[in-house]
Amino acid sequence: MISERDGRHFLEIARHAVSEASELIRSHAPGKLTDKGDRDLTSEVDLAVERFVRDFLHSKTPEAEFLGEEEGGRLTSSGLLWMLDPIDGTVNFLHGVPLCAVSLSLCEADTVIAAVIELPFIGAQYTALLGHGAYAGQRRLRVSQTSTLADALISIDQYTFGDDAKRKNRLRLRLTEYLAQRAQRVRMLGASAIDLAWTAEGRLDACIMLGNKPWDTSAGVLIAREAGARVLDHDGSEHSQQSASTIAVTPALEAEFMAAVRATLAE
Repeated sequence: MISERDGRHFLEIARHAVSEASELIRSHAPGKLTDKGDRDLTSEVDLAVERFVRDFLHSKTPEAEFLGEEEGGRLTSSGLLWMLDPIDGTVNFLHGVPLCAVSLSLCEADTVIAAVIELPFIGAQYTALLGHGAYAGQRRLRVSQTSTLADALISIDQYTFGDDAKRKNRLRLRLTEYLAQRAQRVRMLGASAIDLAWTAEGRLDACIMLGNKPWDTSAGVLIAREAGARVLDHDGSEHSQQSASTIAVTPALEAEFMAAVRATLAE
């Protein structure tokens, strides 16, 4: 495992890369769109951000490999691996909705050691270093103390598309209906990185994504955990890169929220 000093060095590199990427997003229109599948799009800006961050990180950390959502890379690595979602919430970005994020993490083997999430249009940056807390700027993050669903603001992930979408969305609809009857409010933000960062910050009391693409979740998982969240798969096991789902919940709410998950996701 790398030293704390090296970890902080890598974190500063990541913060710089993400800040520059956010400026690219703010200063450019989406440009030409590319169809990746059923209602799944990428923009010229997604590609430009990924290429900029990849090249910047390679110049600063040539020893590390790179995996990006748009142009790929190697997921498995025994050494250092950067993982990037250049714009988490691309559809929001295309429609002028400011809920999108740049999400960047650094892994050593299967362990995420540093993470940065920035919301370009909101002006918030979230960071974490393994074992040293999560922050929004200089402010340390702590999850909420909410202990009942009746008092909880919950975020669920967006309805899905592509292969097997009908079955997957049936589960999402069942979960939405269950939570709508019991939680204070349910939200759908459309960006996993924001779901996880805002759970870390205590703006949300729990979030659930019925999927686990590593570039979407790895940075947010570390930030949420370092802020005190429980981060789990839908079966209640500890979340990992191999998990089927991604759930972050404040510890006081964990038992009731996971009971809701079990009650609605069993087919």
